[in-house]
This record gives sequence, structure tokens and C-alpha cells, in this order.
Amino acid sequence: MPAYLLRHRRPNLQERMDDPACDPIKLHNTYAQFRFVNPFISGWRRIYLRRILPLLAGGARSILDIGCGGGDLLMSLSAWAKHDGFAVEVTGIDPNERALHYLAGLELPDNVGVREVLSADLVREGRTYDIVLSNHVLHHLASNHLREFLDNSRRLAGRLVLHNDIRRDDLAFLGFAATRVLFWNSFITVDGLTSIRRSYLPDELRSAVNEPWRVESMMPYRNLLILEP
Repeated sequence: MPAYLLRHRRPNLQERMDDPACDPIKLHNTYAQFRFVNPFISGWRRIYLRRILPLLAGGARSILDIGCGGGDLLMSLSAWAKHDGFAVEVTGIDPNERALHYLAGLELPDNVGVREVLSADLVREGRTYDIVLSNHVLHHLASNHLREFLDNSRRLAGRLVLHNDIRRDDLAFLGFAATRVLFWNSFITVDGLTSIRRSYLPDELRSAVNEPWRVESMMPYRNLLILEP
């Protein structure tokens, strides 16, 4: 279903969890509930099997998750790699101290580390990782910040960059609105709907990036931005 109702992107909308004064209980619940929502909508298991696992088999041993939030993707990547017999160092970064406070309360695997820094800080430190990725970050970025973000990703990645984000769609918006009954005491639904309205159509994202970046559509309602340095 094309975006007729959501024909125009709304990048100026703000998500509740980005408000420093937001309800701390709802914020904690939002981070905790990401692990229930993301596996159903983000498609990372398919991405792992198709794009990440072959690189692990070829010797890749480090992964960076930019904007790691509640850490659900960090732990999934760690578990999948361990199950497949690969020792991988997984690093998550997030500039939001509240995300790091939430992560400090979790029992993270030994091969998972988190830092309260920006990707630009890692570039200045001269860090590199075999695989650099993000989930639901692109739609947050202003156009000038998007270019900087992509340049930093390119500099940090040795073998692959994957930025996975929502694709704006009317049916996705209407369907996600129904999750309010499940996630009433968090920002999952209200911020999810805002995220859909802020997100790109595939051609919009292609216009916002330059070669050799490429955009692939993925179900359900996903944009996957890819760079193979």
C-alpha cells in the first residue's frame, strides 16, 4: 500500500522518549519492550543470515551498533554468532545517558560492550570495526547530520555497513496504531507512529545519499541502506 495519507515526510516531529523531561517509568518500559517489538518488525535475523554470517565465516570478528538503545540487537547478534561458533566482539554506542543507564542494569554477555559516545568520537579515536550497523536511526537525522553519520559509518567500517530503518507506509501506520493496547505504559506506540511519519520512502532515501550507498526495500516496510567498502 503506497503512502497516500502519509505522502509527505514529517522530519520535524519529535518522539516522546527524546524529551529529557519524559516519564522515566515509560522510558524504562520502552527500552525493555524493544526486545519484543524489534524481532517482529526489523528483520535482523534475515539480515544476519544473509549478510553478516557469511562475513563471520570469512573472518569478520567485530561489530558496531550505532544508537544501540535498549541493547536488544546487541544481545541478539551476540547470541546468533555464539550459536554459529564465532567469537565476535559486539560494541554498542549511544549518546543518550538514559540508554546507558538502562543498559547498566542488564546482564550483558562478556563479548558485548557499550559506550556513551557518538560515531564521530570513534572516528577521532581511530577505531575500526568489520561491520557497522544501526537500527531505526536514519529517520532521526536532519539532512546535514545524515551526511555526517554516513561518512562516519564509512570511516569506521572495514567490510560492511548496514543501516536498517522504517519505510513510510499508510498500512504500517494504521497497523501499528493497534499496538496501543499492548504497550499502553510506554512510548512504543506513540513514538513508533511518529517514527513512521518521519521515515523515508525508498526513492527519498536514495535522493538523500550518494553512491556507492544503495537502498534496498525489505519486508515488512523497511529500508536497508548498504555500503560495502
